[in-house]
Amino acid sequence: MKRKDIFVFATSFILITTLFIGAGSSKPVFVKNTNENGFVFLELFTSEGCSSCPRADELLGNVQKQSGDKPIYILAYHVDYWDHNGWKDMFSSAENTKRQYWYANKLKSQVYTPQVVANGKTVFVGSNKTALTNALENNVQASSTNTLKLTGKREAGKMAITYRVSGSKDAELMIATAQKNAERQIKNGENSGRTLHHVQIVRKLDAFKLSNMGVGQVNILLPNEFTAGQWEVVGFLQDKRTGEISAADRL
Repeated sequence: MKRKDIFVFATSFILITTLFIGAGSSKPVFVKNTNENGFVFLELFTSEGCSSCPRADELLGNVQKQSGDKPIYILAYHVDYWDHNGWKDMFSSAENTKRQYWYANKLKSQVYTPQVVANGKTVFVGSNKTALTNALENNVQASSTNTLKLTGKREAGKMAITYRVSGSKDAELMIATAQKNAERQIKNGENSGRTLHHVQIVRKLDAFKLSNMGVGQVNILLPNEFTAGQWEVVGFLQDKRTGEISAADRL
């Protein structure tokens, strides 16, 4: 590689890192190269009892702020195996831990926090800025033959969701109800005395079998605290054999 090419590559990499991971408000430039069906789906496994986790929350929080309406999706699952270590995470659940172990089995990976799974295919440490930047760049430029479109109608305590999919045969429709932001004062454990900021907290995850016609309607129950401005409903198609996520959409 020529010196000039090395300089251009390094400059581009730094620019991408700054726009997505830094505190600036610039728009992410690499999304200009997004394929029509390219998207990034990031699932963070985290805990308030883990001193390494706040950095991952911060990185993904910056991605959340700067992604806008781009095809970048974030879900954070708070696991419960840290709860015995001096502080119980109010967002943790055994179901979230079970999902992380399910991924570990599918992807032949270890279980740790903070851990990110990208598009159901790759695993990396959630506080690793370089790995996160690479996942953003590589997946948003990839392409999928599957598509998912969602529309929803909110009723008292629930939501009726109509879906339309194409190209999918072995996937399940997963619907996550996520709280966009939360701030918590931690009084014990490894993060004692810290104020933690969380993003895209999964409060509920539902799975549905797809209609053979590719069009259908499902119903989900909404948490009592649900408000349209502070919560998000995210749907995605996941191959239950491999774990790969092939399409996503949000309401």
